[in-house]
Amino acid sequence: MAAPVTKLQQVKLPSGPSPITPEQQYWKGFRSSQNVPSQSPVTHISYPPPPSNPLLPSNNDHFAVTAGTRVQLFSIRTRKLVKTFTRFSDVAHSGEIRRDGKIMVAGDETGKIQLFDVNSRAILKTWDEHKQPVWMTKFSPNELTTLMSASDDRTVRLWDLPSQESTMTFIGHTDYVRSGSFMPGPMSNMIVTGSYDETVRLWDPRLPNRAAMVFKHAAPVETVLPMPSGTTVLASAENQISVLDLVAGKPLHLLKNHQKTVTALCLASNGTRLVSGGLDGHVKVFETTGWNVVAGSKYPAPVLSVSVISGGASREDKHLVVGMESGVLSIRTRLSGQQKVKERERAKEMQALIEGKLDEYDKKNRRGRKKGISKKLRGRDFLGEGADVIIEGNKRGKGKPEAPWESDLRKGRYSLALDKALSRGLPSVTVLSLLIALRHRSALRSALQGRDETTVQPIFKWVMKHITDPRYVKVCVDAALLLLDIYSEHLGGSSELTQMTKLLHRRVRKEVERSQQAIQTSGMLEMLMVEMP
Repeated sequence: MAAPVTKLQQVKLPSGPSPITPEQQYWKGFRSSQNVPSQSPVTHISYPPPPSNPLLPSNNDHFAVTAGTRVQLFSIRTRKLVKTFTRFSDVAHSGEIRRDGKIMVAGDETGKIQLFDVNSRAILKTWDEHKQPVWMTKFSPNELTTLMSASDDRTVRLWDLPSQESTMTFIGHTDYVRSGSFMPGPMSNMIVTGSYDETVRLWDPRLPNRAAMVFKHAAPVETVLPMPSGTTVLASAENQISVLDLVAGKPLHLLKNHQKTVTALCLASNGTRLVSGGLDGHVKVFETTGWNVVAGSKYPAPVLSVSVISGGASREDKHLVVGMESGVLSIRTRLSGQQKVKERERAKEMQALIEGKLDEYDKKNRRGRKKGISKKLRGRDFLGEGADVIIEGNKRGKGKPEAPWESDLRKGRYSLALDKALSRGLPSVTVLSLLIALRHRSALRSALQGRDETTVQPIFKWVMKHITDPRYVKVCVDAALLLLDIYSEHLGGSSELTQMTKLLHRRVRKEVERSQQAIQTSGMLEMLMVEMP
């Protein structure tokens, strides 16, 4: 009885060192992408940070997105649109949710500030003391009834919810005030703002008419972001991000990694990472110790807003949300640590089931069969979600059909098998596997000879393409030598063969020159190593 013919095993080529660092791999883990289109640029994304005092409640389950005359609330759990607020008479700015998730505030182009009840979407209060557009509104992280605003009228104001008027006005900026924030930690009674007068100012409520500290920049300040320590503030001006030390009263670092204006800053990974977005379409991630770029990604339009949304008690990064000038809101989600562990275990269990090693897997993991997918699958056919899983020994299923070139190889039609593999645009590693199989069967010459100008060209082209790859070079050299041996006598009578031979010669000559240069460099290095103590 003849032995069964097994399927041709594809060659596994050695992989080089991965250029992806663990940090890049982490940020590439935000894969589940959702793009929400809008008619207006997405100018602001808000997710309230946790309060400085861990005893204070924080029950918000939404993040707010401001675009045009609307503020939309999205669920952190499902990423679905939950509510839309449209009761603005002009373009809205800086929609912010309070940390308890009950109230939302936003300013607009008319100078109004409106408070909304999140559940009913009713307007609770309207303030109109600002005479020009209000670009920033923000709740205090510690006091539920206090919020601040910044306007193009060059003023910054504090508000108390029960009051009909602002409780304090900070005067000192000489141009539009487009960004600001409450300071965290021990300095939570203070406010930091950035203005188009090219300054970042730190305000003490006890001295509203004079800034406690001023940092001058060389360009309009787009956004400011205090660090959780309360002693450092980040500010973006044009394509630079400055790291300002409030204790020393001077800048510590100047980050120049963007090509165009940096429009958005946010913190991630519990304050250990800074995420920035710019008009160059890039989102970059910095580590906050040495301020080096550790990851980044490119978006198809200028980035106007960015936020990393955390979820759960562990405050793990969950969503990377980016708003663009084109009106597209990009939401990328990353699996949590526990979810990833479950997914890996499920994949291992499924692989063990398919390979028929389920008992070994159970013994290794020392767990029963009462739970998991394998109990449902053992001893029966299984229909997965949209796909059939074929278990070895199941006669009712059919295996994957044999490819035409594989059938020709099995039947000894070597030349035809090579033609079909090359003509169908198969991966180069599949063609390599076929050539190695032909060489092992001493059938490579048989597959290459007896061809005309048309059928020999694909082989020449494949050899020329891969002969400089170290992983392919052995097989390519064998094939090239056989081609020259078989068809050298026809070179004078065929212009096509002559042209391809010349091209192959040039490619090989260049590779030889590179090898000679490498050998010379190696010799010089060896001499230097000998002379070194």
